[in-house]
Parts: sequence; C-alpha cells; structure tokens
Amino acid sequence: MTATQTQTGRRPDPPATRPLLWGRRFTLYFTARAVSLLGDAMMPVAAALAVGALYGISGVGLVLGTWTGTFVLLVLFGGVLADRFGARRMMVCADLVRVLTQGILAAAFFAGTPPFWLLVTMAALAGAAVAMFLPGANGMVPLVAREPQRANATLKVADALAHLLGPALAGLLITLTSAGTVYAIDAGTFLLSGLCLTLIRLTPTKPAESTVDATAAEPADAPAPTAADADSRARTTGSLRRDLRQGWHAFRARTWMWAVILIWMGYGVLVFGPLVPLGSALIGARLGPDAYGLAVSCLGAGTVLGGLLALPLRPARPLAAGTVAMALYTALPLCIALDAGLPVLLAGHVLGGGAMAFWSVMWATSVQTHTPPALLNRVTAYELAGSVSGIALGQILAGPATALASPGRLLLVSAGACLAGSAALCAIPAIRTLRRTAGPEQRV
Repeated sequence: MTATQTQTGRRPDPPATRPLLWGRRFTLYFTARAVSLLGDAMMPVAAALAVGALYGISGVGLVLGTWTGTFVLLVLFGGVLADRFGARRMMVCADLVRVLTQGILAAAFFAGTPPFWLLVTMAALAGAAVAMFLPGANGMVPLVAREPQRANATLKVADALAHLLGPALAGLLITLTSAGTVYAIDAGTFLLSGLCLTLIRLTPTKPAESTVDATAAEPADAPAPTAADADSRARTTGSLRRDLRQGWHAFRARTWMWAVILIWMGYGVLVFGPLVPLGSALIGARLGPDAYGLAVSCLGAGTVLGGLLALPLRPARPLAAGTVAMALYTALPLCIALDAGLPVLLAGHVLGGGAMAFWSVMWATSVQTHTPPALLNRVTAYELAGSVSGIALGQILAGPATALASPGRLLLVSAGACLAGSAALCAIPAIRTLRRTAGPEQRV
C-alpha cells in the first residue's frame, strides 16, 4: 500500500481529464448549426441563378441588399431580445420564420415565376430572422460546450465544409430540378435546426438582475462569470433603451473589444468588402470562371485547415496569436493583385482561409469567455453590427472605386490595409496582452 493510501484510506483521485466535447447538448447544437449553415451556403447561388435569370443583376443586388440591410438594422434588437427572452427561444423562433419564408419561396418557384415584391419581402423577413438568430448563436456556445475554443473550432470547420459543399449542391440541384427544390431543402434545414435546438436541455440558474449598473463593478477586461442557461436568464422587465444602453456600456468598457471592431470595420471597407467583386473579376478575366471557382474551393479548404489547427492550440494570448494569423491573410489579395499563376493563387487562398478561420476561433472564444453571460448576446449584437456594416460599405464602394483605379491596384491597397490592420491590432496593448481565461466549465 502506498503512503497516500495509508494516510487517507483511499486511492488518490485520478488526474483531471479533459472534458468531452461531444455531449448531448453540443451534439444537438452542432447538428442544428451544421444543417442551417449548409442551407445558408446554398442561398447565394440560388439567388444569383434563380433570381438573376428572372430579374437580372440589379434584381439579385436588391434582394441580397434587402437581406443585409434588414439584418444590420435589427441585429442590436436581436441581442436585447435574446438576453430578455432567452437565446434558444429566439433562435427557435427565427428558424420557424425562415421555414415559412423559404417554404413560401419554394412554393412560388414550383408554381412558376414568383413576383419580385414577394422575393424582396421574404428577403426582408429572412434578414430580420437572422438578426434575431445570430446574437444568441454566439451566446449559446458556452452553455452547450465545456470547452468553448474546441467548440468554436469545430463549428468553424462545419461552416467551412458547408461553404465548400453548399454552392456546388445548389448549382447541381437547380440544373437537375429547379430553384424551388433548393428553397425547399433550405426550409427543411431550418426545420431540423429548430427541432434540435428545442431538444437541448440546459441547467436552470438564478436569473440575472436587469440593472443599468450590472457591469459597473467589474474590471473592463474581467473574465465572464459562470455560464448559465440562456432561457433561465431571460428577463421580461426593463426598457428596450435601457437594455441597449447596458449592452453598449459592456461593449465600450472592454477596450480590446471595441478596438478590434473599429479595426475590423476598416478591414471590411478596404479588404473583405471589395475582395469578392474585384477578385472574381480579375481571376475570371485572366484565368476563366473555373479558376475562380477552384480558388473559392481552396479558400474553403484553408478554412477547414485553420479550424482544425485551432482545435489543439491553446495560446496564452489568443488575440495576439490571431493577429499573427491575420498578417498571413495578406497573401490572398496580394496574389490576385500581382497576377500570380494558378498554383500560387490557390496556395494564397488556402493560406487566407486558414488565417481567417484561426482568427475567428480566437476572437469568438475571447468574446465568450471575457463577457458576462447575461450580457453576451447584446455584446455580440454590437460586434456583428460593426463588422457587417464595414463589409457592406466595402461592397458598395468597390464598383465606384474602379473608376479611380484599376482592380489590381485596389487589391494592392487591400493587401497594404491588411498588413496595416495587423500592425494596429498588435500595437494596442489591450488586444496584444489579453490573456486566455478559464472556460466556463472550470468555474462551474
């Protein structure tokens, strides 16, 4: 008998083991997100081919612009409602709305030519539903996974695979059947997503107090307290304005967070927004549309690799590590601007996809583990609003900017902006020194 056994009368406790990721909650949540991401990835192709064939490029632009605009306008309210009524409830309701919108469009395409007003109306409703869905989607991760970083990396891989398979599947289905089939499948993915979310059972805890001073006593960069059930935290009191203000105070109090979003808005205007319209035009004109499709596939493959890389790595300073990755993203616009050959072009897309995926995992995990659970959905809404608005502005300005400079020169500006953005991220102490904090499972 060992000395330890003699003194205590029992065997010593085994060393702590790493918590399993694939519990029932995360499996259901992963299934919900994976199927809805696949449906989302099919929609841009369906809109471009189906709506474009009926109403031209301007029709496609208006439909997609309506979706994006509605999302940006309402996402802040989505964060408030997710904190007030529960993230899961809002996500299920949003899924049901999208079952309705996509089902109506499927029936309209099966019946013949849907009127343009119907396409725009359903796009607006779908954009509003996504604005109600996404803030809670981020807030749910710490509630269903005992290791948020592994969960975020796994979800990022699923997202990348969906964007690899979804567009090809949509194009094939439209060719073999009709656009109605794609919209019907999309409605089915949201129905399955809503069912899986409904089946998730979370541990109820004491609801959070709804006070303006909820975060007044905590340090600006303090770790989040223990994660709790989004539904059990639901609040039905307090004004909408006060909830928005409380979320804004929590967002503004974290220097690393609002600084990243400001820089990210610059990325959106100068890098992410113009990259697709300018890159597709340059690659398509020089190497043909098949080469652009292959480049997009390599971007997705790189995203898968970046997500897989983020699974085992545990950098002590996650945003600093993510900043290094974002510097590598420069290779993507640069290889397009310099008219690189196909092998180099594809390698640049793989590197860019991996860099973006790795940053995304580090960022999402930092937000989830450094934000109080009772405020996470509202903080996420502010983050989404800032990020998406920059990209939308960049997309709008890409066309007019070609009157001032060639697409190649504009992408050289994008590459320079990417390096400058990485330098700015690294130069801000609050971002560079933000340390990894214990996951919710270690504080339960």
